[in-house]
Amino acid sequence: MKKDNEKNDTPVGDGDGIIVLKNLTKKFGDNIVLDNISLAIEKGKTTVVIGPSGCGKTVLIKHFIGLLRPSSGEVYFKKRRIDNLPENELNKIRTYYGFLFQAGALFDSLSVAGNIMFPIRQHYKITDWTEVEEIVKAKLAMVGLDGYQHFYPASLSGGQKKRVALARAIALNPEVILYDEPTTGLDPIRADIINELILKLQRELGETTVVVTHDMTSAYKIADRIIMLHNGKIIADGDADHIRNHPHPTVQQFINGQVSEDDLAVLRARGTITQAQFLPRDFKG
Repeated sequence: MKKDNEKNDTPVGDGDGIIVLKNLTKKFGDNIVLDNISLAIEKGKTTVVIGPSGCGKTVLIKHFIGLLRPSSGEVYFKKRRIDNLPENELNKIRTYYGFLFQAGALFDSLSVAGNIMFPIRQHYKITDWTEVEEIVKAKLAMVGLDGYQHFYPASLSGGQKKRVALARAIALNPEVILYDEPTTGLDPIRADIINELILKLQRELGETTVVVTHDMTSAYKIADRIIMLHNGKIIADGDADHIRNHPHPTVQQFINGQVSEDDLAVLRARGTITQAQFLPRDFKG
């Protein structure tokens, strides 16, 4: 495994991972979000992507599943190029993926069971509803929520919604699960339940896991490999110990939650009252 891929210009071969990016660049207008990234995601491992808000973490994983297409570069899944596929072909590829969205993205009008059935109904013609009900029961049992089939999202806690969304993400027995900020908005105990579920599913299902997170406690607990994005590039790549001891100051500031000296200087600057600003006395009669 590469440790310090700061230039990120080493060629990546098709056989290096289940998901492979080659010289991927993504622009929105003139804004370069991902800048010539080459990356291989190892099969059966948990890769965590960290970095400051707006650095392109979610944009990166959306390319894995074809929800976004690169401005330039290539995306491969199981040695097959997918970024240039038509939408109907991409839909077939997506059945190999599960995606846990940041807010869960449950359908409020559907019951818990209906939410988990949704991807099954989208991709398969159901002839045996009893079998589908057993699948729903099994998936809910994996996240500790069997018995909640007839509940609706409005009656669930934030942590329960995330777990139902995770049950839906594994409904099609995916080979890859993508998690977008899975612990956001949860208290530390509920967040650790999600961490334990991520570890459990990786262990029991043997799937490839990619997690986007700001939560370093979670990252250190679940990751086989941690990648940090900054200014559209990978500036750190390695296991938890490597990241903890990384010499790059930007990495240390992020993982330790430290404000930069430049930002501190702005925050600590004394405020001044400009001549154009109104004061309370200006309104006295």
